[in-house]
This record gives sequence, C-alpha cells and structure tokens, in this order.
Amino acid sequence: MSLATYTKEFSYNLRLAYPIILGMLGHTVVGIVDNVMVGKLGPAELAAVSLANSFVFIAMSLGIGFSTAITPLAAEADGEQNIEKGRSVFHHGLYLCTFLGFFLFVLVFFAKQLIVFMGQPAHVVDLAKPYLDIVAFSLIPLIMFQGYKQFADGMSETKYSMWATILGNVVNVVLNYLFIYGIWFFPALGIVGAAIGTIVSRFVMLGYMHYKMQRKPKFHPFFEGFSIKELKKEMNLKIIRLGAPSSMQMFFEVALFTSAVWLSGTIGVANQAANQIALSLASFTFMFAMGLSVAATIRVGNQKGLGDYKKMKIVAFSIFLLVVLLEIFFALFFILFHQQMPELFVNMNDVANLAANAEVVTIAAQLLLVAAVFQISDGIQVVVLGALRGLQDAKIPMFITFFAYWVVGFPVSVYLGLFTQLKAVGIWIGLLAGLTTAALFLYLRFISLTTKLIREKH
Repeated sequence: MSLATYTKEFSYNLRLAYPIILGMLGHTVVGIVDNVMVGKLGPAELAAVSLANSFVFIAMSLGIGFSTAITPLAAEADGEQNIEKGRSVFHHGLYLCTFLGFFLFVLVFFAKQLIVFMGQPAHVVDLAKPYLDIVAFSLIPLIMFQGYKQFADGMSETKYSMWATILGNVVNVVLNYLFIYGIWFFPALGIVGAAIGTIVSRFVMLGYMHYKMQRKPKFHPFFEGFSIKELKKEMNLKIIRLGAPSSMQMFFEVALFTSAVWLSGTIGVANQAANQIALSLASFTFMFAMGLSVAATIRVGNQKGLGDYKKMKIVAFSIFLLVVLLEIFFALFFILFHQQMPELFVNMNDVANLAANAEVVTIAAQLLLVAAVFQISDGIQVVVLGALRGLQDAKIPMFITFFAYWVVGFPVSVYLGLFTQLKAVGIWIGLLAGLTTAALFLYLRFISLTTKLIREKH
C-alpha cells in the first residue's frame, strides 16, 4: 500500500471526527477554565478540586467506558441498514446508562469517606467534600447524555453532541464566574460555585441532546415504541458483555492518572497542584486523539457491518497515521512552551502565595516535558482501542490495559515518585511507561485480528 492510500482517507476521517473533537475540546477547555478560576483562589483550593475530581473521574470512566459499547453496535446496524436492530440498541443502551448513572452517584456519595484515609492535607480534604457531593450527582445526567451521544455517533451524526457540549460549557463558565467569585447579587461560594456550574451544565446537555435528536427525521424510527416491557435480556447482555470490558479499559487508564493525583498529594500541595495543571493541558491535546478514536470505532464498525475487512484495515491505519502526526506536533508545542503555559493557572501577582505559586509553575513545567513524549503513546493506544471497539473486541484489550497500566505503569510511578528525588516527574515517567506498553500490545492485537479476518474471508 502506498502512503497516498492512507492519506486520502484523512479528509473523511476529519469530517467525521471534528465535531467530536470540538465537543471534547470544549469540555476540556471548561475544565481548564475551572482550574484557572479556582487556581486564582489559591493552591489549596486547586488541590481540593483535583482531589474531589479524582473520585468523580473514576466513576465517569466506568460510565463513559460502558456507554462506548453502544457506538459499534449502532454503527454495525447502520452499515446493515437495520432499523429494528438500531432501535433495540438505542432503547437498551439508554436504559442501561440511566441505571448506571444512578448507581455511580450512590457509589461516589458513600465512597467519599475514603478521602480521610488517603494521606491528603486536612484542609484540602475539608474543602473537597462539599464540592464532591454536588459533582457526584451530576453523574446521572452525564451518563444518560452518553447514552444519546454514543448512539448518535454510531449513526455517524456526530454534530449533536458537539453543540450540546458547547452549550453546556457556556452555561458552566457563566455560572462558575457568577458563583465562584460572587459577581452581582450572586453569593461567593468558592469551589462549591464551580460544582453548581458543573451540575447545571450537564442537565442542559442532556436536555439539548434529547430535543435535537427527537426533532431529526432520521432518528424518528428509533424513538418509537420505547417501553420497559419491551426490553430484552439478550440485548441487555450483549451491551453489558461489550460495555463491561470497555468500562474497565477506561477505568484502568483513568485510575492510573488518578493515582498520580493521589501520589502527588502525598508528596505535597505544590506537587498536586502542578500535577493538575499539567494534566489539564495534556487532556486538551488528548481530546484530538479521543475524537479520532470515536471515528475509528464508527468506521471500523461500518466496515464490519459491510463485511469489507481489507477496507477496514486501510481505514484504521489512516487514523493511526493521522493521530501520530497530530501528537508529534503537540509534543513539539509542549517542549517549546513548557515554561510559559503553567503561569496561566496561577496568580503570580499574589504576594502572599508567590513562593508557593512559583514552585507549582516550576514543577508543572517539568511535567509538561514528560507529557510531550507520553501523549504520542497515549494517542496511539486510544485510537487502536477505538478500532478494536469497532470490531467489538473488548475482553483481550481489557487484560492488555490492566497489564500496561497496573503491572508496568503504576509500580514505576510509585518507585520513581516516592523513593527517588524525581518526585512528581517520576510519577509521570510511570504514566509514560504504562501508555507506551498499552500502545504496543493493543496495536499487535489489532494486526492479529484484522489479518485473521482477511485470511478467513479470502
């Protein structure tokens, strides 16, 4: 195959992926804006939000990871032009996501007591608890939203979630500004104000997504006949069999990054705040890879429905190549501006916290140099995982991600972070080791599966 065989797919890949990327970027930008707004209150407030969000992110990873099972099933039904199959996927997926949203809220609400036993600074824990209560409840509308989003994505209608996310983000930023600082007649609630912005924005996203999809003629057949009595055990089990390993894949990665937050917190507030800054910036560029990962799931799922495995391989490799080129560009950007970017997150004019903020900036700048390298591996592993999801292959990738992140990555993070002078930088070298291992073995898994499918058909 010539290089042009793959590059000619770039245009369609980007058309499919750009609404997903923009929606995810919008969400990440709001996360960064949250951190900037909260960071102006002080390092302790920033560390508290980081600590509380670490609990929510773990629950989110389980919910969002589970919901990704809907996309390849919807894409396969779309490839087959099977309305009845698509309707069944939508109804069962939405039902399971709603149940899971409530379950995760209850889980986080009761699990928050564990914060006390995590060796975090006492004043940071006191700030984190009320914030966590509110943001945990926002998991319900968020996971329900994912049920709508993943189905629409699977049907190659990726713009609805983009607009829903952008609208939700605007609501979030405005409410944050009003409630964090107490603008006009609104009370100054600090980080609790940021939590209020988050929960309202997620209900707005859910409402918008339902409204837009219900109005679109293409989706009319899929909204018909929804009834709890019509739900079938077979389809529930099919989604669960694909969704449970998918949720664990995402959980293993998010839990590794969450462990970096906790490990940084045991070293000190400055390391934890620096970790949050670097993670916010790395998350921004990662959204490009995430968008392309969804495109890989959709396109591979479509080709699976059509039974064209040679085309499937070309499509997948075009996305792999595209993400490598993008992440190399971002890596160079991080290297060039690693000193300047962290300063956006702290108030260097705050004389009382000048020394603390300067330490945060110095550590964050070092972390961005590691992030420059690891985001290449991160981009590769997430798009290959998306392609495997399109093949409805979830169980073996689950074991691969567990091995990569928890047998390789986490021990390296613990040793270098806690038992050497590298500290936070050592923790991030562990992240790099885990992501690189995942990228290699997931890629080998995809090659093995597609080669087998092509051989069996021909």
